[in-house]
Parts: sequence; C-alpha cells; structure tokens
Amino acid sequence: MAQWTSAVGAAQLARLLGSQQDRPAGPGTRRPPAYRALADGVRLLVLEGRVPVAARLPAERELALALSVSRTTVAAAYEALRGEGFLESRRGAGSWTAVPAGNPVPARGLEPLPPEALGSMIDLGCAALPAPEPWLTRAVQGALEELPPYAHTHGDYPAGLPALRAMIADRYTQRGIATMPEQIMVTTGAMGAIDAICHLFGGRGERIAVESPSYANILQLMREAGARLVPVAMAEGLTGWDLDRWRQVLREAAPRIAYVVADFHNPTGALADDGQRRRLVDAARSAGTVLVADETMSELWLDEDVEMPRPVCAFDPAGSTVITVGSASKAFWAGMRIGWVRAAPDVIRSLVAARAYADLGTPVLEQLAVNWLFGTGGWEEAVELRRAQAGQNRDELVGAVRRELPGWEFEVPRGGLTLWVRTGGLSGSRLAEAGERVGVRVPSGPRFGVDGAFEGYVRLPFTVGGAVAEEAAVRLAAAARIVETGGTSGGEAPRTFVA
Repeated sequence: MAQWTSAVGAAQLARLLGSQQDRPAGPGTRRPPAYRALADGVRLLVLEGRVPVAARLPAERELALALSVSRTTVAAAYEALRGEGFLESRRGAGSWTAVPAGNPVPARGLEPLPPEALGSMIDLGCAALPAPEPWLTRAVQGALEELPPYAHTHGDYPAGLPALRAMIADRYTQRGIATMPEQIMVTTGAMGAIDAICHLFGGRGERIAVESPSYANILQLMREAGARLVPVAMAEGLTGWDLDRWRQVLREAAPRIAYVVADFHNPTGALADDGQRRRLVDAARSAGTVLVADETMSELWLDEDVEMPRPVCAFDPAGSTVITVGSASKAFWAGMRIGWVRAAPDVIRSLVAARAYADLGTPVLEQLAVNWLFGTGGWEEAVELRRAQAGQNRDELVGAVRRELPGWEFEVPRGGLTLWVRTGGLSGSRLAEAGERVGVRVPSGPRFGVDGAFEGYVRLPFTVGGAVAEEAAVRLAAAARIVETGGTSGGEAPRTFVA
C-alpha cells in the first residue's frame, strides 16, 4: 500500500526548485555537485512546507526531463534524501517526502512558536503583538458581567450576538457607510470569515485572483479549499495596486472571487488610495467578480499624518460586488478570535445557513468582550496603545536591519505590522533555514507568493523592538553569512535571550 497522500508533478517541482535563487559563488567557494544542489532544494521545500510531507515525487526520468539534467543526477539526489530521512521509497509505489525522526512536521502556514521555545528563539514568523493591557482584562471582566442572560440560552448564535452585530453595523455607519445589523455576520476571526466566503463562492476548481504577494495563511486556506489561484502583481513600492494588470486578469481569467488587502497590505504595507479602490470595484463589477476586501489592518496607521482612504465598500453602494472582512485579531490581540463579514443581507443569510455545517457560531464570551470594548471607548484607547507600540517597534527594527544588513532593501510602510524586505540576492528559503540554526525564525518570501515567487524576499513583522530587535538583526546577519558562504551545517548555537 502506498504511503503518500498527495503528489507533486515534475513541472510544478521544477518551478519551485527554479525559484531558489542563490548568490553567485565567491572566490574560493566551491559549488556543490548538481545532485547535492537538487537534494538540498527538495529538502528546503519540505522543511518550509511548500512541498507537503507524504507527497509523491515524480519518477526519476520524468524529473530529469523537466530539469534538463541526467537521470543519474536525480537518482543520486533521491538517494541522498533517503539517507537523510527526507525521502522514502517502495518498489511499485514510487518515492514520497518524509521528515527524519524527531523533526517537527513543517507547518504550511505561519503559526507562532509555542511560548516555551521563546527563550532561545526570536520569533519573527507571526505578525502579532501581546495584548494591550489593561484593556484585555477589563474587556473580559465586562463580558463576564454581561454573560448571565446569555447563559440561560443554548448559546448558539450562527450570525453572531445581536448586540455585537448592531454595534459593528453602527461603526460602519459612523464611517459613512450606512449598514444594518442584517448585513453583519460575526465569525471566528478573519480566517473563519474568508473560509466561509471561499466555500460559498469559490468551490473546488474555481479561480480566485489574489495580490502577488499576499497573506500566506489566506493563500494556504484557498489552496486547501481547492481554489486555482491567479496572482496579480502589486505596483512598485508602496503605491498599491497595478490597475492595468487587475483589469486584464479580471477580463481574461474571469475569477469568481478576488481577495485584496487595501489597508497596509500584508506583507508589503502598501496603502491603496481612493482612486484605486473605486477603479478596482468598477472592474470587479464589470467582470462579475466578488471582491473580498480584508480590513484587518485598517486601524493600524503608525504615522500621525496618514490620511486614510474610504473603505472599499464605500464604492459599492448597491452592495452587489464587495464583501468586507474585519477582525479584532490584528488591531487588538490575536488571541481575541473575533472577526466579521459585512455584505448584502442575502449573502449574509447564505453564509449563516452554510455555517450550520461548520462551527455553528463564535464563542459568546469573546463576542461580549469585543462588544464591551466597542461600547465603552476601550477599543479606541487599546488601538492607540497598539499603534504606539507597533510604531516604535517599526522604527527600531528598521534601524537595526539597516545597520546590520545594509545591502537589504525595503520601503518603510506608514502602517500595518510588516516590512517586506529584498535580501540582496540571497535565497529567502535558505535564510529561513539558516535563521532557525542561529536563533531567529523568519518566513521566506515564497510563502507569500504562488508557485515559488519572491524567493529573494523575507517578511519582518513589527513585533519586537529595543534590544530584541537589535539581537534579531544580528542573528539575521549571521544567517545571511551562512547562506553567502554556502554553509550547510554548524553555526553558532542560539543564545538564550530574555526581553
């Protein structure tokens, strides 16, 4: 019986391997043999989760043809991977990926490290800050006071607590977007919202247009839902969307859904202006595409003079094109798994009906906590604390990276939680692997792209500052030296670091 659960085609594997750019070898640096380079490339793809564990690899002859190398080279690479525990084979069943005994199974997303690992590892993988106290404690206490009447019910509210739906609707109305509670569904975080939308509109095999790059966890959610992702390149720098490319994709690919982050885009930090928002909504409407606007970063401007554009849904007065997703997780705390969808009432009814076969509803206590924050002004004060902390972290991280890695290039965003960094020609995948060995965890660029794009990038979040930011930059520089010199083992053990 075969031990593999999925398969990777030769052409797909060749594209992923081809994306792994390396800086040309310097004087005295010996390039590895071709089979060793191929084995290292496959190993990196497995370690990053871009090729799943238990995925059947192409036959030797098939992969050799796709890579334009000899079958002997592929056979030697497969043998090396088997010897290292990254490949298993059985006559008649082929070869499939594995991880050596004792190694953790690679994550496909950007899950945070467990707290017990933070003593020796600086985690730059997750763009989330600690809770803005005392507001979390106050919100939970306020929720407990409001809980007794709800405790006498069954506790299932598939559309969300009526009080919170009304509060969220009022907040949109205050922003100039008239909204009824019937247009709101409360979800378990933004991920829960987008998952519900994808299942309603984007069945298996449907095309979904996404920004390139885009948020890694959402891309993975869509892949696992069976979507066919159509990447649309962002404009240069922090200038937002390339509308000519969007019009072309919407016209030619006719995607059922388009997913965008207009406000301090994750990972680039770009902010789309009013004109871009209006034109993209118009183009989506003409193409019959549902435009999903992720607003999770919309309140995280970090510079006082930022002038925020109108919400994307403001340019869709009929409510037929834009579905908006919001969340408490980025602006307040990732542990507060409360999100919401704003859409036309008929869309909300369909989402609520479909939810009966998923999670039934969102935890009541957390909904009450967010409702307490919205109703008391605690939300605004907590988000102001969040902006101050993220802004200081941004400035300190930027300064540290510029000192330690002057060859890395980036533009400093005026909001959001992430810095999108071009790594001076180094492979982001290899930097991520080397970083684990020197005590800094950083996601590589290809996690935010489709089919291996952005190998020359990493994403750095504004989650550390001060001495921790300095140490993170030092460790990133150490990882860069390992990659530059072609190091494959060893390296200084990470020091225990207490913030």
